Parts: sequence; structure tokens; C-alpha cells
Amino acid sequence: MQTHVITGAASGIGAATRARLEAGGHRVIGVDRAGTTAEVQGDLSTPEGRARTIDEVRRLASDGIDGLVPCAGLAGLTGVDAAALVSVNYFGAITLVEGLKSLLEKAGGAVVLISSNSVTCQPGWNADVAAACLSADEPGARRLAAELDAVHVYPSTKAALAYWARREGIKPEWAGVGIRINAVAPGMIATPMTDALREDPQLGVFADAYPTAIGRPGRPEEIADLIAFLLSDASSLLVGSVVFADGGTDALMHPMTPVGMNVPKIALGLMDKVSGAATKIRAMRNSGRAPS
Repeated sequence: MQTHVITGAASGIGAATRARLEAGGHRVIGVDRAGTTAEVQGDLSTPEGRARTIDEVRRLASDGIDGLVPCAGLAGLTGVDAAALVSVNYFGAITLVEGLKSLLEKAGGAVVLISSNSVTCQPGWNADVAAACLSADEPGARRLAAELDAVHVYPSTKAALAYWARREGIKPEWAGVGIRINAVAPGMIATPMTDALREDPQLGVFADAYPTAIGRPGRPEEIADLIAFLLSDASSLLVGSVVFADGGTDALMHPMTPVGMNVPKIALGLMDKVSGAATKIRAMRNSGRAPS
């Protein structure tokens, strides 16, 4: 029996993944908001809430974590606080991954991040928000996001998760110690989040705007099966991968050349420079060679 940690475990893809893993005989520690039946009830929107959540998970999984799936997230709907998307979708995921690294290393665990095909299929998302996320600048990312509509910030947070998986997953401190990091990029999946999208007074018309080759939305159980595979030894060669699971939407929209994370090259270069500089500064601070 393995031990897996899932955030956003009370509904949608998180709940389906929990059911899938428990059906396989594994132990699942669910993390969700207060008032749910999750084993750990925590607020991932704040640094303090994340710290308490990490401490509680450490208490419950002291022997190690075989899998971590940060599913918790907010949708980019009309009226939603765009800055909150930054804190929950990106920092609520990455902070837990980093905070639970020692337990993942102890068990040789795997991480599956939840990106989105909105990164390649939705135009107009903000690359600067993604760059600020990747530089670990939560206040800066929140400030940038606060000037935008949530619909344009959602793909930014999901792009940052995919970039992080690719950038960090191959490093010695992750892959080199036996921790595999990958991401999935679902398309339209029939969950409470997409139900809320359909009811959105401004964005509801776009709920089924993107085509699929199979002519239907995906089911949470289909994403859960993929996540279970990525957590298993059967996917041992997948490291830093972003797997699209969208019924063919991305392939239909980009039939000849998969565009990957479709942002201007200059923006990608800026992301690399900013995140690289931030990493160097943190290393210098840790060694006492730079001011705090």
C-alpha cells in the first residue's frame, strides 16, 4: 500500500483521483478547504495556510509520500479575484511540492501537477504573470494579476506549472534523488468547475467553444486514470513531461506543429532570465553572500 497526497480532493479531478487510487488499495491523504471531509483542511491561498497544511501532512505521512497531486485550483470566471488564482493555482501547488520534498525523496515518490490545454488553446493570456510565478515572486505576480481579468490569468498560472515541471523535474535535486515530476494538461472536463463556467454570464458561451475529436467533454475518471499511471512505476521513463488529455483539442487547433506553450519567444526568454536570476539570488542569500 502506497501513500498519496491529493489537494482539492473533495471534488472534480481530485475526488476522482482519490477514488481511483483507493480502489487500487492505496492510502490517500486528502487536502481541501475547511468544512469538507478531507483529512487535512487547509487554506492554500496564504503562506501561513500552506505552512500549516504542510506540517499536518508531514504528521500524517511521516514514513514518506509515494505520490503528490496538487489538484486544488480556482477557475478564471467573471468576478473571481485574479490575484487569488496566482496564490491558489500556482503557489498553493508548488509550495506544497517543495515543502514535502523530503517525504517524497524518502519514498521515491512522484508528483503530478495539473496544467491545462488553455495554455495553448486560449489566446491572450499574460506571460508576465507566469514569469513572476516562476521567479517565486508571489506579491509581484499577484500585483500583475490584479490588473487583469481572471480569464486571462488562469492560463498564466497553468503555464507556469507546466514550465516548472519541465524546468525543475530534470534537475539533480528532483530526478536525481528519485522524484519524478510531470504534468497533465486536461481540456474541457465535466466537473463542478466547468459547470460554473457554463453558468458564467459572460464566459458561459465559450464553455463548449473548443472542438474535440471525440465530440464530448472528458470525464474526471479519465484524467484520474492518467494521473494514476504517471504516479506508477509503469511511467518510470516520463520525467518533466506535459501530457495533453483533451480529446484532441490541441491537435485539432495545431495539426502540423504542436506549439507547446504558445507565447512569444521574447517572453520565454524573459521567464528563463528572471527565474534564473531569482534562483541565483536565493542561493547567494542562503550562503550569506547577498543581503536579504
